[in-house]
Order: sequence, then C-alpha cells, then structure tokens
Amino acid sequence: MHVHIVIQEELFDLKKESDALIKASGDAGALVLFQGMVREFDQAVQLEKMMLEHFPGVTEKEITRIILKAKQKWDIAGCRVIHRVGAFYADDPIVLLMVTAKHRLHAFLAAEYIMDYLKTEAPFWKKEFLQDGENYWVAAKKSDQEILARWQEPDSE
Repeated sequence: MHVHIVIQEELFDLKKESDALIKASGDAGALVLFQGMVREFDQAVQLEKMMLEHFPGVTEKEITRIILKAKQKWDIAGCRVIHRVGAFYADDPIVLLMVTAKHRLHAFLAAEYIMDYLKTEAPFWKKEFLQDGENYWVAAKKSDQEILARWQEPDSE
C-alpha cells in the first residue's frame, strides 16, 4: 500500500496530488477525495482567522497509524494526506485526504474512517480569532467523538 503524509503551510494542488496517488496505487478502480476548508461561522460571531499548529514527527506518525488501522479493515491501495498548518481564513483549503482501492465501497469507508480519526486523534492545535477580538484554543468537540464512536468495536480498543 502506498502511503504519503505531508504537513505543510503551502496550498496543495488537487490534480497533481490525485494523479500521483493514482499512479502509485497500481490497478485501483476507485479514488475518493475529501478536501476540508475553514468555516467562516462555527458560532454566533464570524471568524477572522484560524491558526493551526502540529507536533512535527508525532503528527505524521499518528496519521500513519490511523491509515494502517484503516488498511486492516478495508482493501485500500493507497492513501495520501496533506494537512496544512499556519494561518487560515474562511474557505481556505486545510486538509486533503485521498484514498484509492479496487472497489468504491472500500475507498469510501476507509476515507470516512481515516477522516473521523484524523479529526479526533491526530495532534493538531487550533486557535480561533473572532471578528469581535476574542480568541481561544478550540477544545475537542463532543459531536466529533460521537461520530467516531460508530467505528469502535467493543473488543477492538
């Protein structure tokens, strides 16, 4: 299985990244691609900007662990994760997740699984700056944990 993980400040190129993953994946018949973007509103006051930090080396290892867990569940051929860090504004692309597999169901399910775990377990720290001058570090959301619970099996964790 081909795995490629990059944490960077620069914008990614969807076409270039998907072409590279398809080429590295052999005879995969499906590509699922997810791009996450910064939301302007997550509460009553509009977002001015967001800062995202990571733990170099540790973040990449954790994302790799998540991908390998997905590989145990589904027959995926490749996975590419590009996560940006730094300062972001509304609608800025922040994460690119791509999964290839021989069959679409494996690619879809693995992509959902990886994204749910990436959102809750990968070590990133997010600070939001609102247009009213308030700023704060964003805590883990209960709703993300509830979504993650669908993947957890009683004897697997």
